[in-house]
Amino acid sequence: MLRIDHYAELDSTNEEARRRALAGERGPVWIRADRQGAGRGRRGRTWVSQPGNLFITGLYVLDTQASDAARLSFAAALAVADLVEELAPGLNPRLKWPNDVLIEGRKVCGILLESGAAPGGGLWLAAGIGVNLAHHPEDSERPATSLAAHGAKADPAHAGERLAHHFDIWLQRWQVSGFAPIRDAWLARAHGLGERVVARLENETVEGIFADLMPDGALRLDLADGTRRLISAGDVFFPANPQG
Repeated sequence: MLRIDHYAELDSTNEEARRRALAGERGPVWIRADRQGAGRGRRGRTWVSQPGNLFITGLYVLDTQASDAARLSFAAALAVADLVEELAPGLNPRLKWPNDVLIEGRKVCGILLESGAAPGGGLWLAAGIGVNLAHHPEDSERPATSLAAHGAKADPAHAGERLAHHFDIWLQRWQVSGFAPIRDAWLARAHGLGERVVARLENETVEGIFADLMPDGALRLDLADGTRRLISAGDVFFPANPQG
């Protein structure tokens, strides 16, 4: 079983993983907190940390480049989907690019991967994952949900153990076979594949058909003029789905 260190409260499980990595810890170890005082989401967003939910970060040191390790965010999304299916069979979680996990079109988790040069060589990776087990925000930018809202009860300690297990399986597949099996599994659960999507980028908005996930993790859009556009960073919305 993977080692999991538990805290009643931390500023952020990702920050604790960063501190440990810079102090020379190489893992693998998972860090779980009942409460976070300064949880963070993707692109600098605040992550609301209500007790009863799962806040956990896996710390690994990998022999790879940061650009390659970044694609493990898709592995993290798959691990959450596996967890949801295990704890609440029949909910059929879907994956929205780049790393949202949706139940009935509503977001159930947050994923934030961070990395840096490890003092003893290699790349440290902090795979931060927050799962709405018991609570979800009612006024978030994106419609949210929780397992409890669908009648499923989940203990954070047990959920953390199972999530770490699922992530480690996907990590091992990545280490043996590269991104391909993760990409195939992600596409099989993809939300909105073949649908019209609006991608809001830093300096522009692009609209097209969500056609594929590229081998480097980019979203491929097929535009109305027959050209293709690869999206590596941004927020995507599905106008045909009010909650997408």
